[in-house]
Amino acid sequence: MIVAEQKPLGEIKGLLGEARKVLVVGCGTCVTVCFAGGEREASVLSSLLRMSSKIDGTSTTATDVTVQRQCEWEYLDAIRELVADADVVLSLGCGVGVQALAEHYPEAVVVPGLNTKFMGMPLEQGVWAERCAACGDCLLGMTGGICPIARCAKQLLNGPCGGSSHGKCEIDPEIDCAWQLIHDKLQAQGRLDLIMEITPPKDWRTSRDGGPRKIVREDLKLPTPAASEA
Repeated sequence: MIVAEQKPLGEIKGLLGEARKVLVVGCGTCVTVCFAGGEREASVLSSLLRMSSKIDGTSTTATDVTVQRQCEWEYLDAIRELVADADVVLSLGCGVGVQALAEHYPEAVVVPGLNTKFMGMPLEQGVWAERCAACGDCLLGMTGGICPIARCAKQLLNGPCGGSSHGKCEIDPEIDCAWQLIHDKLQAQGRLDLIMEITPPKDWRTSRDGGPRKIVREDLKLPTPAASEA
């Protein structure tokens, strides 16, 4: 899931500027799971903004609404009137949600209330860890289901660097060396031969180096009117 955390209140107030009507929009998917921007967080933040306004002696009003997903038009359509009535829309979605709101409502001033961190998973209550860098060319079949791109500080593809020691990363002794984890996993599975295969230099065009990415599934696209008539 996408993991995010809420910006400090002072930074959020700076983004809102002199706005008098603020609409806080929560997202009911990933950021709800990581307790950053769901219905509860949107309600709490709007309350904080109202209280802060009274303390500051300003007349800012803040209301909140939560949609199922900020990244899909059909859910954003339902809040059209609320968006139109706001001076500033404060998105508690990930970076995609912020941009979706701004694109769907081009006249609206949309600002982020969260910092989008990474794609990860919960390790325990209140702890999330990065597990995927969305590189576009998955290697997990060769590395025992452990990602060297997201979990190795140097994104190495052919074993650990010389700085790893006792199974720990030289960047931080609290971080497990990804390649030590890969080695141990493949050894336990009797597939250690995989680690001896040389992985060629990665084609980063599948990642961000090729610019904004897009997936097109022709089998899922709606037919064009011309195609339907034919």
